[in-house]
Amino acid sequence: MSNEPKNHSIMAKQKTKQILRILFIAVSIGSLYFVPWILVKAWILPLPDTVQEQVDEAIGHEFDGMIVYVQQGDRPPEYYAGGWKDRDKKIPADPKALFKIASISKLYVAVSITKLAKNDQLSLDETLADYFPELVGRIENAEIITLRMMVQHRSGIPNFTDNPMYWENEQENGKKALEFALDLPANFEPDKDYGYSNTNYLLLRRIIDKVTRNGHEQYIKENILEPLQLNNTFFSLKEVDLDDVMSGYYVGYDEDFKAREYGMLATAEDVGIFLRALNDGSIFQKGEQEIYSSIYEYEHGGLVVGYQSLAEYHEDIDTVVVQFINTTDFEGYEWNLSEIVINRIVKILRKQQTKK
Repeated sequence: MSNEPKNHSIMAKQKTKQILRILFIAVSIGSLYFVPWILVKAWILPLPDTVQEQVDEAIGHEFDGMIVYVQQGDRPPEYYAGGWKDRDKKIPADPKALFKIASISKLYVAVSITKLAKNDQLSLDETLADYFPELVGRIENAEIITLRMMVQHRSGIPNFTDNPMYWENEQENGKKALEFALDLPANFEPDKDYGYSNTNYLLLRRIIDKVTRNGHEQYIKENILEPLQLNNTFFSLKEVDLDDVMSGYYVGYDEDFKAREYGMLATAEDVGIFLRALNDGSIFQKGEQEIYSSIYEYEHGGLVVGYQSLAEYHEDIDTVVVQFINTTDFEGYEWNLSEIVINRIVKILRKQQTKK
């Protein structure tokens, strides 16, 4: 399997904006030969009246299955689904199904780092070398890179998923992922640039393990999941019934990637509740939100083989939108398409609020 596109919301949004600019130019000059027609179609179709109609339309763009969670203001959440939870067994998409949330999990790690910093269990200004002196000489600038830089993806540490050898057997290599970022030159000098790197958060999780002694999973459970009553958020397939997990598909392959281990799983509702608490500050204790706001973002995307997700909060309409789609591809068009779809969903919600 080839390397998946980088799974980060900021980079993905920048790429989507570039695609949209290309679409605009293409439509303007009447030439669509160099733009995937499916993106043009998804972009120019008349906006449906309802979210469910948009979900159904997206399934028509050849997504296998889709779940959308919407929670506006103090109103009860709304759930939408289309396509398949399991394509082979013809099981319809279930809005309460578990989904592999991939890099959305970085939000939970960033909140944990924030809480530990406020409690003086670690310092954002301490270096990687302070926690792992054995990495000096193996990760360039380890004695300069701070935890703050790692949270913000300003460390310059190479991204282990960018190493082609990692993808030769990513399930087995995931157990030794750090090895694929060692002994490589830095991507840039610490704090001189931005470069998304999964290695940053792999190391941050290990730092949480070290300072809490009970492990990052237990810390997240006690300080985030339990207070918010997120009973449908898990850290591994080992914790769940596989039948409760939405199947995942990769364009050009017949395999269902559901049984592959990719870390955290959650329902769209659990992600939505967490995102609301993150944005309204209710997940934080006194003084923590100020720290968090200085180091990380308030929404995120996630992408692994067979699973792509977007979790957004829109302040102007006080609305949380979580979108799960169980179809990915190598070129990244499926990700661009998912961005177009969620943008249209938000337009529908704005339009509905304007009418009220």
